Amino acid sequence: MTLSHSLPLPEFMSSSLPGNHNTPILNRPSPTKLGFIRPTNPKQKFNFFVSQKVKPIGFFGCNLCDSNSGFNSCQIFDECYAAQSSGIGPSSRKHKVFSIKRANTRALSDRQLFGLASGLYSSRQLGTSRLTSSGCKILSGGALRIPNTKSFKHGSGISGACEVNWSNQKFELRSKSVLSIDRAVEREGSGGGPGRENSYDAIVIGSGIGGLVAATQLAVKGARVLVLEKYVIPGGSSGYYQRDGYTFDVGSSVMFGFSDKGNLNLITQALAAVGCEMQVIPDPRILEFYGECWKIFNALNSLELKSLEEPIYLFGQFFQKPLECLTLAYYLPQNAGDIARKYIKDPQLLSFIDAECFIVSTVNALQTPMINASMVLCDRHFGGINYPVGGVGGIAKSLAKGLIDQGSEILYKANVTSIILEQGKAVGARLSDGREYFAKTIISNATRWDTFGNLLKGERLPKEEENFQKVYVKAPSFLSIHMGVKAEALPPDMDCHHFVLENDWKKLEEPYGSIFLSIPTVLDSSLAPEGRHILHIFTTSAMEDWEGLPRKDYEAKKEIVADEIIRRLEKKLFPGLRSSIVFMEVGTPKTHRRYLARDKGTYGPMPRGTPKGLLGMPFNTTGVGSLYCVGDSCFPGQGVIAVAFSGVMCAHRVAADLGLEKKSPILDAALLRLLGWLRTLA
Repeated sequence: MTLSHSLPLPEFMSSSLPGNHNTPILNRPSPTKLGFIRPTNPKQKFNFFVSQKVKPIGFFGCNLCDSNSGFNSCQIFDECYAAQSSGIGPSSRKHKVFSIKRANTRALSDRQLFGLASGLYSSRQLGTSRLTSSGCKILSGGALRIPNTKSFKHGSGISGACEVNWSNQKFELRSKSVLSIDRAVEREGSGGGPGRENSYDAIVIGSGIGGLVAATQLAVKGARVLVLEKYVIPGGSSGYYQRDGYTFDVGSSVMFGFSDKGNLNLITQALAAVGCEMQVIPDPRILEFYGECWKIFNALNSLELKSLEEPIYLFGQFFQKPLECLTLAYYLPQNAGDIARKYIKDPQLLSFIDAECFIVSTVNALQTPMINASMVLCDRHFGGINYPVGGVGGIAKSLAKGLIDQGSEILYKANVTSIILEQGKAVGARLSDGREYFAKTIISNATRWDTFGNLLKGERLPKEEENFQKVYVKAPSFLSIHMGVKAEALPPDMDCHHFVLENDWKKLEEPYGSIFLSIPTVLDSSLAPEGRHILHIFTTSAMEDWEGLPRKDYEAKKEIVADEIIRRLEKKLFPGLRSSIVFMEVGTPKTHRRYLARDKGTYGPMPRGTPKGLLGMPFNTTGVGSLYCVGDSCFPGQGVIAVAFSGVMCAHRVAADLGLEKKSPILDAALLRLLGWLRTLA
């Protein structure tokens, strides 16, 4: 016997459903009836089945599959797939299956409860819904209920709850993101207002590594965070996509920051903070480098890395490690090329150092800050170059999971079109579909050009940003080729990472002049079908070469450029490569702009001339109140380890401003003025 019960919707979910709904939830008919089946094994997961009695094509077009509404946006389900019914109902039914881990108490945010209720309502249009397990053992008793707001006050807070009763067992799905009474009403400086019960401590726009590190670090400190991501998966430039059995990295495959020692293992630290870890595969073929770099690296590695804009931390580190701090201060205004030319006179070796820096920062050694070069070029010996099992995208997926486990939220397909200002302060984010979210602080993981040129369009550009744009321009974008090839096309002892530059060093920075190549399947064969390898190819390319072309000419140009790159790879590395290609996709700067929301497809700032080290790079605070930036257009710049550092610093600065870390307003003001003055020297 299967018991069923109509599910009333709580008052706090009475706003409009996500998607294309126009009718408030409470004005809608009662949602579908539910059945419950008790797991026979305590280790089993609860499966939530949405049955379809009609043609499957009708189900897959339903808004239930939209990742911004219903069960997908609950983000409490581990899986989401279609399945034939098996011992549940008529055999003609199809099912959508959502798995949730078995637990006596499951913490949910209001947004997750909202999505759960939305999904239950939507499923009414399809057939029936059931909470089940693979044991399919029906228990006679209990029903799911979501009480209204008045019935689930806990202490001085407001939360939501779903309860399931099986005989003498009680399983409660309870809201973890409890809103205190004073946060549910307007409060000076809170970023909230009447009816803004969904106000967060911080909203992060974008889920690149910098944004996710900032979000998770804040969540661990006790902040309630919402990440808004335009795409359907996290990661940004460190994301992934799948085609025909291949898992392709979107951006770099050369990973630093995975060491288990020191303080520059920022990826390891960020994952550990939210209870996650990743299995990595070391790349064993790296040679030793220069002593000057090690002075900087050792100084950085001995310090607890937090915000350089927070004076209590800064002074504390100085008194504990004065020599290390003075070492960093000495090298702060210097570039790698300056240091190299003190010791090296051979033009070819200097050109090689240019290439090393170009791989790290997409500019030559004279334009690469010495601190950036040292951080990466030494970490490859200290912590090694590693590749995450399952692909680079696993880093972002793990951080996103950890964020949710901490009680914060991430919303996909959430295209932020503007930052909401009130009295000159950032208080919220507006999406392309009109939805608005509010927070005490807003963190933009977009580039500074996108933040101030698009998200704050029409607003006066702060003086700090004017100075930044005088010193830095957008670095060129890339043309990318993701390729699946027959395994026999590659030698059996092939390395993972390659940098191809033919005889002319002068072509290093020219469009298509040098080629970055990674073959991640050399380290992790699970990324491709059996007997296949992945070739991940990047070369610099400018947006101006692709804009304005008719579609036919655009596709033809992609083919011409790809053919020339394949010819060069055949000549240098893989004879007969062309005949072994079984899959290929070409992405241009327009592709990077579209999917990564980067102005001109840029991968960060590039100095207009020879910079004074890192002096000109802005930190996380901005000239707009309560607005912060994080990512590759902030100190210390491009690269996965650099943007992770940016995320750590941003989280520390925001936490201090939220009262979650110690803060001295007087010292704050003095330090920010000093840092502003130093940037003018660049």
